[in-house]
Amino acid sequence: MQLFVIRRRNAWKNAQELEATASVSARIGNEEMSDKVRWIRSYVVQEEDGSLGTVCIYQAVSPEAIREHAQRVGMPANEITPVARTVVIRDDPQEASQAA
Repeated sequence: MQLFVIRRRNAWKNAQELEATASVSARIGNEEMSDKVRWIRSYVVQEEDGSLGTVCIYQAVSPEAIREHAQRVGMPANEITPVARTVVIRDDPQEASQAA
């Protein structure tokens, strides 16, 4: 599997919508497509219009598998970019609620 970055723009109105979609995404990825896609992590971003988007890191066999997963979940996959190399300077910082 190859590593990809997926940008999902303006996909959710609020955190509750995003959480519901994340639950479906995990189920489909883990139970129905585990041989094709693997969700690694997502960064939730505030879009200019106030909606939420994400920058997701996935392992997948192909961009087509990512598109199939997104379509089955009912979420966008606006941009799919293969990762050429990973450079980690520091681990992701923990949010204040996770650090306590």
